[in-house]
Amino acid sequence: LVTQPPPPHLDNVSAPSLLDLPVNLGTHDAQFHVSDLGSIFGYQPGTTIYLAGKLLHHSVPKWEKGERIALA
Repeated sequence: LVTQPPPPHLDNVSAPSLLDLPVNLGTHDAQFHVSDLGSIFGYQPGTTIYLAGKLLHHSVPKWEKGERIALA
């Protein structure tokens, strides 16, 4: 991932019938946005979110404080 927040996006390499599992590690504060649902979730270190990433636009628009590692 890059150091700048990506815009809301779809994961083009995912299968539409499977869920993605992004994992968030580090020492920071963030929020996970699923714009197609109008939802915002807390995305603190250790958080995992099951998501149909090929079907739902999603993003982490801003990271606050600390360091981060994101595995998607």
